[in-house]
Amino acid sequence: MDESPLEQQQSQSHGQEKEIVSEGSAFSHSEPPPSSSQDGSLPPKVETQVEVLDARVSKQIIKEGHGSKPSKYSTCFLHYRAWTKHTQHKFEDTWQEQKPIELVLGKEKKEMAGLAIGVASMNSGERALLHIGWELGYGKDGNFSFPNVPPMADLLYEVEVIGFDETKEGKARSDMTVEERIGAADRRKMDGNNLFKEDKLEEAMQQYEMGIAYMGDDFMFQLYGKYQDMALAVKNPCHLNMAACLIKLKRYDEAIGHCNIVLTEEEKNPKALFRRGKAKLELGQLDSAREDFRKAQKYAPDDNAIRRELRAIAEQEKAVYQKQKEMYKGIFAGGRDESGGKAKSRNWLIMLWQWLVSLFGRILGRNRVKAD
Repeated sequence: MDESPLEQQQSQSHGQEKEIVSEGSAFSHSEPPPSSSQDGSLPPKVETQVEVLDARVSKQIIKEGHGSKPSKYSTCFLHYRAWTKHTQHKFEDTWQEQKPIELVLGKEKKEMAGLAIGVASMNSGERALLHIGWELGYGKDGNFSFPNVPPMADLLYEVEVIGFDETKEGKARSDMTVEERIGAADRRKMDGNNLFKEDKLEEAMQQYEMGIAYMGDDFMFQLYGKYQDMALAVKNPCHLNMAACLIKLKRYDEAIGHCNIVLTEEEKNPKALFRRGKAKLELGQLDSAREDFRKAQKYAPDDNAIRRELRAIAEQEKAVYQKQKEMYKGIFAGGRDESGGKAKSRNWLIMLWQWLVSLFGRILGRNRVKAD
């Protein structure tokens, strides 16, 4: 059995514990980009220089990428949001759907011609705003099914290239055999692991996300038996490695999401339970984190990293208890002092009242004597 992330963590000191990606194939992790509106309904405002790529296509870079650009027949994976330029009606958003789009340069659909020109000019990880004329989009007639685009509509695309595969044949995922897709995903996973070791977390996540893209739901639903096992042996480690990177980047909710995907397939996976527990612990969810660590320990009883986390939770809870104890002690002590002060104040008021009544009685008595 390969050394697990948990086992590799045992070799690290407590203060320098390392989130290891050991399930070990140009890709970028893509997260929903900020836009000019909080919900991403409007195009982003970009102030960078406009680069003319074609008579009907121009580009403004939002975020620089890295590495080389895809060549003709490369299979590119990308996320985008798309709007009609004049009305700013958003008609498609792959980030919202959480499904990257596959585009084979040179074999794209007619309505994707302008998008393909823009993508061909981009590096892995690059994010840009593309301005595309209607002639290279949905044309004179538009499109009245999905997506709904009016006639002669110029388009805006906010695009991020997750990565691409250089293939001479320009073979799309749908044209690959099961073995080819699993092999391509595994290469991405291995590339991601090498980048992780160099602490290039964003680039590593790009590789893992591309590996996951090869193992989409439509593909997984068709598999059974040994092929399903082969696919899960690549797909699940990609999700776990993504979680390890996200924890390092303090994006704990996203890390939990990737662990949940693995636990849907393998509810007894100790790595998924451990990393989800780590993320929950960072979010202050002590009870839920402890539950995950205990489950992980059940399936990996000899793992020292799990023991360390359980001890850390116990020590943290003890410290919180002591702090609360001191706080409540001060409150109750203050209460007794306050009660004593109030009692003394009441006694003084009673004595004053009794003196005033006595004085009034003496004065009244003297007046009666004089009257007699």
